Amino acid sequence: MRIAVMGGTGLIGRRVVVRLTDSGHDVVDASRATGVNTFTTEGLEAALEGVDTVIDVTNSGYFDERYALEFFRVSTFNLLTYGQLAGVRHHVALSVVGTDRLSKTEGGYFSAKAIQEKLIRESGHPYTIVHATQFFEFVKSIADDATEGGKVRLAHAFFQPMAADDVADAVVGVADGSPLNGIVEFAGPERFRLEELVRDEMRVLDDPREVVADPLARYFGTQLDEDELLPGDDATLGPTRFHDWLNSGGARG
Repeated sequence: MRIAVMGGTGLIGRRVVVRLTDSGHDVVDASRATGVNTFTTEGLEAALEGVDTVIDVTNSGYFDERYALEFFRVSTFNLLTYGQLAGVRHHVALSVVGTDRLSKTEGGYFSAKAIQEKLIRESGHPYTIVHATQFFEFVKSIADDATEGGKVRLAHAFFQPMAADDVADAVVGVADGSPLNGIVEFAGPERFRLEELVRDEMRVLDDPREVVADPLARYFGTQLDEDELLPGDDATLGPTRFHDWLNSGGARG
């Protein structure tokens, strides 16, 4: 099967490309680094020629709602339009657990992701949306965004993060199957408080910043309820535990 991976050089994309290639698929590694831009459509028509399945793991690079909204709206529209012309039979998109709830209550980046999902659902194209929880590899970014005056101030909320390798496995498994025309959720095997996990990673990295729980702290501009980042009860759980990943050097790349 010929599969195009949009964002194929990113954190998840490069893992997806390796897995698909190793399993014998004809893979198009599509990203700005390879001359394909879903926002401007540069190289997009050629990248989708003869493609059966599109996997969209691109990201806006912005957590500001306005910029993220523009990226996801335009890029998703372009992918769907060019995909239809190319005869793509399955559109797979990676999104975030909690998008539906947080887009309604808080907006921000989650509103942009909600627009992406809406465009896909209403396109009439066969699709599957993969909802994944936050990645272990993203924990340091959470800390950096929450830093004020040398302290990391985090919402006192639960989350259930997962390893990027497990996210890639989930995406590949979905792409190998038939379109579900719906959302499927994936999460890590353990539940933590935000501050608990960030504090553990800061310790391993010898990061001197103090980590504190703050009921008024925001998560990338979003005010969180305690359980808004958690998956549903029917989520498929990845196998990798956070401290196994941490002890294997995952936090250091």
